[in-house]
Amino acid sequence: MAIARKRQVSLVDTKYYHCISRCVRRAFLCGEDRFTGKSYEHRRGWVEDKLLELAKVFCIDVCAYAVMSNHTHLVLYVDDKKANRLNDKAIIIRWHKLCKGTALTQKYMQGEKLSKVELIFFNQTVKQYRERLSSISWFMRLLNEGIARRANKEDNCTGRFWEGRFRSQALLDEAALAACMAYVDLNPIRAKMANTPEESDHTSVQKRLTYAKDGKQPKQPKQLLRFAGMPRQIIPKGLPFELKSYLELVELTGRCIREDKRGYIESTHLPLLERVNISPENWLKLTTQFTRVFHGAVGRPSSQASYCENLNRKRRANISNCEKLLA
Repeated sequence: MAIARKRQVSLVDTKYYHCISRCVRRAFLCGEDRFTGKSYEHRRGWVEDKLLELAKVFCIDVCAYAVMSNHTHLVLYVDDKKANRLNDKAIIIRWHKLCKGTALTQKYMQGEKLSKVELIFFNQTVKQYRERLSSISWFMRLLNEGIARRANKEDNCTGRFWEGRFRSQALLDEAALAACMAYVDLNPIRAKMANTPEESDHTSVQKRLTYAKDGKQPKQPKQLLRFAGMPRQIIPKGLPFELKSYLELVELTGRCIREDKRGYIESTHLPLLERVNISPENWLKLTTQFTRVFHGAVGRPSSQASYCENLNRKRRANISNCEKLLA
């Protein structure tokens, strides 16, 4: 039985979540349909553009993404503190970029005075919008609904385009976050859609590499959550890794993923693996089989215990694999 979304998201334990949406049709979301010969490759651009557009409005940052032929992978960071910091007007402006709002929010934005009764309902609406702007469910809903409508219009049909629910995994610590991001960024290479990370179209790693190699200022794309470097006492908002180390890790891991060879990683080249304490052998398994070995929250046993306690869940999913691969 599917677990309710509210019993999967615990912002007290982690702000990072891995989300997967799958297409239900035989005709692919993207790529070429082998039965008709028609190409849907342009739809990958639709997904990427919509994703990055929503990230500008929501208080949710994109850490990693990969748009595949019949599914999408996202790693998201929920910035609920930002949502709580924004004033009422900022919340309404953001929400109106997504939906038209209510008569009261429109009246407020036009500078008209609200009565006491109207103000009560207005405040309730603002509170609701504030919660939605830091909600993964609303983020995925607006992303998938927009793509589904465009695809249905192009295919001249109606009906469901995506599976009813997107899959969500909590990433409880740095080891889980690093492994999941690399797994997402290397999806096209494992699927033989690309030979190198820089050739992996419609992925976050390609966008990051483009900025890093071209020497653009800033050297990290604004559309993605930036790498803030190694954890320290005062750390700015961002991924707790160094950009250079992560890109080197993804590049070398991609070279090791071969069907005819188990592959190995020289740990001296990968300081990031040493810091998150993952062995090279376990790293290869994590970055090739992440969604096979983990079907719920991912993290070391100590992180799992806190997460389950806060969500009042008795069963700790993945505990055996977490102990083997992340401990």
